[in-house]
Amino acid sequence: MKSKRSTEGYLLIDHRNSPGVSDAAVWHCDLPPGAGQGLFEAATYTCSHCLYVVVIEPKRTRDRAHCMGCHHDICDACGVIYAKTLACSSFKRKAESVLEAAAQIVNIKEL
Repeated sequence: MKSKRSTEGYLLIDHRNSPGVSDAAVWHCDLPPGAGQGLFEAATYTCSHCLYVVVIEPKRTRDRAHCMGCHHDICDACGVIYAKTLACSSFKRKAESVLEAAAQIVNIKEL
């Protein structure tokens, strides 16, 4: 069984040799304040429902949303939907259903 840490990615932003980016510009990219100044390193994970890359904020105290259907961490937006519906809508399942529908259309046209 894989650990949570084994599925994490890595983000490195290096502004040590530049004036950097303002906190307002960094905020629009969903990064923590100060990420546009100096050297910023953070772990990341990809939401299995929408494929959004989430930067893990080490100072965050709230729990992350976790889908029990696909057993992956999901972003806050997908976490709100999951809390309301309790239904897993992973990207993999969505892609499989689209491919199955396309295969059925092809099979109908071949007949």
